Amino acid sequence: MKRYAILSAGLLALSAAPALPAASGTPALAGSWTLVAADVLHRDGTRGHDYGDAPKGLLIIDGQGRYSLQIYRSDRPHYASGDRARGTPAEYQANALGISTHFGTLQVDPGVLVFNIDSASFPNQDGTQQKRPYTLDGDELSYRVPARPNGDVPVSVWRRLGPP
Repeated sequence: MKRYAILSAGLLALSAAPALPAASGTPALAGSWTLVAADVLHRDGTRGHDYGDAPKGLLIIDGQGRYSLQIYRSDRPHYASGDRARGTPAEYQANALGISTHFGTLQVDPGVLVFNIDSASFPNQDGTQQKRPYTLDGDELSYRVPARPNGDVPVSVWRRLGPP
């Protein structure tokens, strides 16, 4: 009986929690998106593939402005030991540099996506806000990530898979 009372109190508290306010413009982007390109614009004006020739990724945005984003190099090496706790320094480096993931809330301002990052695979981004100029052309979403210290600007291109 005590367990039931605790469970009921917990469920009641969750149902009473305020809903996240819908972000302006977020419903237009709500849904699932697959990665088309994860490129980089170099300072010299050339464009390259930032996550290899065939990157993989998924971006999910709900109608209340919550998002989850993952980008992976498809050619990341497997760990020779078969145990991720026993990788080599080179395997760890390839893994760390071959992924970009984060989640949080998203605001859509005119021409700018505002990512409020709760947590990321690069811990320096935890709790930060990033503004990214974007374009939406039909079912294709493209945005520029803030420039890296060396001046390179990552560009992500996504194609809508469907509604949430």
